Amino acid sequence: MSASDFSSAHSGLMDRVYRHQRHIYDLTRKYYLLGRDRMIAELDPPAGGTVLELGCGTGRNLILAARRFPDAHFYGLDISAEMLATARASIARAGLSDRITLAQADATAFDAKALFGRSGFDRVFVSYSLSMIPGWERAVAAALNAADGSLHIVDFGQQERLPGWFRTLLRGWLAKFHVSPRETLLAEVGRQALALGRNPHFSVLYRGYAWLVVVDGPGSS
Repeated sequence: MSASDFSSAHSGLMDRVYRHQRHIYDLTRKYYLLGRDRMIAELDPPAGGTVLELGCGTGRNLILAARRFPDAHFYGLDISAEMLATARASIARAGLSDRITLAQADATAFDAKALFGRSGFDRVFVSYSLSMIPGWERAVAAALNAADGSLHIVDFGQQERLPGWFRTLLRGWLAKFHVSPRETLLAEVGRQALALGRNPHFSVLYRGYAWLVVVDGPGSS
C-alpha cells in the first residue's frame, strides 16, 4: 500500500469512527483528555503570531486558544472530513472564522505552504492525536519541521502510578476508538528534538495519566 493509499484508508477509518460521535465528542472527552487546557495556556504566542494544531478534530482547542490569545492567527489540520465539518461549524458559531483556518491533511505528511500559504509557525501543538495516528513518529517529525518556535504535545501517558485495574479499563475503552497510548512517546520526541539541536522538556501529569511535552524553538538556549 502506498503512502497515499494508507492516508486515504486512515481518513476513511476516522470518518467512520467519528461520523456520529463528532456531535458529542467534546462533551464526552472533556472528562478524560486531561492537560489540554494547561498546554493551551502555555502556548503564549507572540503578538501577531501564528499557531498550528495537528489533528484539530472538532476545533475545540483552536477556539479556546484563539479566545485566550486574541492577537494570534490559528491554523488546524485533520485527516477526517467529518471532524472538520464540525470544526468549521463550531468556529463559525464562535465568530472566529477570520482568525482560524482549517484544512484536511495527514499529520504525518503535509505541505503547510500549499495548505496555508506559510511553511512555519510560531507555535505548533498536538493534543491527544499521536495516540491515534499510525506512523505517529512521522507526525512528530512533521510538527518539529513546521515549528519555527516551540512544539507542545499532550497525550496519554502510561498510567504508571495509577492502579492496574484503572489502566486496564482505560486501555480497553480507548481501543474501541483506535486509540493506543504510545509507550515510547517521550523517548522518540526527545531523540528527534535533540537530533535537531532543540531542547525537550517533559512533565508527567496526574500520576502518569498524561504526558506534557514542550520542545524549545530552534536556537533557544
